[in-house]
Amino acid sequence: MPIPSPLVREMGCTMVEFARWLPGATRHVPLVSTVDGAGMRHRLDVGSGHVEIDLQPQPPRRIALLALPVLLVTFHFIDLDADLRHAFLTHFDHYTRRGGG
Repeated sequence: MPIPSPLVREMGCTMVEFARWLPGATRHVPLVSTVDGAGMRHRLDVGSGHVEIDLQPQPPRRIALLALPVLLVTFHFIDLDADLRHAFLTHFDHYTRRGGG
């Protein structure tokens, strides 16, 4: 199935946690980060194209007394073919996946 652009997701993490994961999740590709209101935008070169990742904190998800962080993450794939999108997202997902048990 093709990966759309933009691709919008909710992740259960804070912006600080996301920033800590980002270098490994993007294979340590140099990136440019800018503040965008309450959020952040990260831009990195992938192959002959770019990926822009927009982050916007959302209200926490509450279950009784438990509060879970919610981060709206939007991926913009610019001049990336389907294979590069798939390779980027597969590595990103494997790196950021958290298991519980």
